[in-house]
Amino acid sequence: MPVTVVVPSQPRARKREFRLENEYHYNRAGPVRWIVSHALRYPIFPVIAIVAAVLNNYAYSNIQLLIGRAFNMITSTGWATTALLALALGVAGAALAQGITGLARNYAFEFLAQGVERDARDELYVSLLGKSQTFHGRQRIGDIMARATNDVRFVNLLFAPALMLLLDSAMAIIVPLFVIATLNLRLLLVPGIFLIVLAILVWDYNRRLNPVSQGLREQFGTLNAGLAEAISGIEVVKANVRERYEWDKFTGNAGRYRDLFIQQGRIQAFYLPTLAFAIAWAAAFLYGALLWRAGEINAGELIAYLGLVGTLRFPTFMSIWIFNLVQMGVASSRRILETINTETELDENVGGYAAPIRGEVIFEDVSFSYDEQQTFAVSENPSASSGQALEGLAGRTVLNHISFRAAPGETIAIVGQTGSGKTTLTQLINRIFDASRGRVLVDGVDVREWSLESLRSQISTIEQDPFLFSRTLAENIAFGYAGASQEMIEDAAKAAQAHEFITSFREGYATEVGERGETLSGGQRQRIAIARAFLTDPRILILDDSTSAIDSATEDQIQRAMRRISRQRTTFLITHRLSQIRWADRILVIRRGELADQGTHEELMVRSADYRRIFARYD
Repeated sequence: MPVTVVVPSQPRARKREFRLENEYHYNRAGPVRWIVSHALRYPIFPVIAIVAAVLNNYAYSNIQLLIGRAFNMITSTGWATTALLALALGVAGAALAQGITGLARNYAFEFLAQGVERDARDELYVSLLGKSQTFHGRQRIGDIMARATNDVRFVNLLFAPALMLLLDSAMAIIVPLFVIATLNLRLLLVPGIFLIVLAILVWDYNRRLNPVSQGLREQFGTLNAGLAEAISGIEVVKANVRERYEWDKFTGNAGRYRDLFIQQGRIQAFYLPTLAFAIAWAAAFLYGALLWRAGEINAGELIAYLGLVGTLRFPTFMSIWIFNLVQMGVASSRRILETINTETELDENVGGYAAPIRGEVIFEDVSFSYDEQQTFAVSENPSASSGQALEGLAGRTVLNHISFRAAPGETIAIVGQTGSGKTTLTQLINRIFDASRGRVLVDGVDVREWSLESLRSQISTIEQDPFLFSRTLAENIAFGYAGASQEMIEDAAKAAQAHEFITSFREGYATEVGERGETLSGGQRQRIAIARAFLTDPRILILDDSTSAIDSATEDQIQRAMRRISRQRTTFLITHRLSQIRWADRILVIRRGELADQGTHEELMVRSADYRRIFARYD
């Protein structure tokens, strides 16, 4: 069981729409501190790794000493076979100890790496769940996926093999130098000079490599994002004959990724420490031989000395790979931390107001505009606009001085031309966005004072292009109701006129739908979404052109079911279907973000020129 060590993560709590109970807090002040705080969650493994690395290199250093002693013995007269056998057994014992401690070191680092990768992925996923719609609207899905998969994987590689080899390399320097010092302090001269030169060369190598490593991670995200976007929109690409354009864009991104790899290869090709080591080893042999001739050391000590200096070859050679992996790991950690630390506009307000909703909704002089932190496309179909960055919306006023009251159980139709702000108005009710000015009240309480979970769990939205998960039809219908029975699921499907087509499938309710429900028609997806809403039994229901892909006969049946359930809840209806507009209790006419008029169909036909124009267009 990991030992829990609570590390302060940041000076203040960040706004989030979702968080886990008893969540572990990491230090997010920077990528290195973040990595260390993850490792400290499993303190036993670093301790085992350090102790094992020290003993491993001490065992190897003793092998060199024993070989030196054996050389002295066999070059002297009158040596006994038993004495040589004892030295040989000593070498075998040291080699065995080296193997066991090497396994312990590798075991500790592998477990640490796997644990950190899992925790980092969990932390990133929880962070993404807690981000606002505004945040997700600004992101490219492919780049987010690159961070959640490839970058998290590089955090694993940062620990094993990178930090494992770095620790072993450090011990392969420190322990042999200590043993050399026990032979003769003067023998430290050459390896000491070499280590100074090595430090300078490695610093210069990392200085040149760091921007390339960062560029590789960023370019991989760009490449992955472009690929994901093209595949997701393949129907649009083919319909507009843009295959060549997408190919050119992809190969351009791939070419830039290749160029960065070539630049990295050039830096690694001119890696000078290996040349410096070759010179240092030769210098050590010459210097040691001179000391032997001067009688400062014996021949066995010279042999042991050369063997100990030879251990420096491992950290010298491995550093070309170690520091590349470290740079990539730190760059990936920085990208992950950048996502986690990005501020979101809304907070879940755990201690906020929570109560069963009656259904009263009041807009008090509400205005809304997209500031620089809320710049992304919002159309009358929010699922279609998600992820489409649109810089020109910054500062644009979408809603201006909207005031009205919806009584519990009332059905409100919202009409207006495309882009007038109808969908945005409904998104202020369940706090997808917050009003820039004025207040939105549910049951007399400002929505910003509600617990976000309590508020949203009692509001359901059915969109024009609903999102279905790659799961069974039953799981999609029951998505908002975890404890739904099969009977409840089927009743909801029957009310949504979905039961008949579901049972026509060979697997029935157990039929798996493709990603985003692509194996179903648009009308079938809408009926599944309607069934989902019926099952959750929301107190406030928002229908955003939710029957646009359904034939008239089926729509009539669904409308009857909707009218039946809408009597017990407040319903907001965005539609161009006259049949639905007519049965609304009240109609809001939105023009260029302002409430132009409100009333019944008959009242508006008499006094509202805007409504008559809209009605004529629908007719």
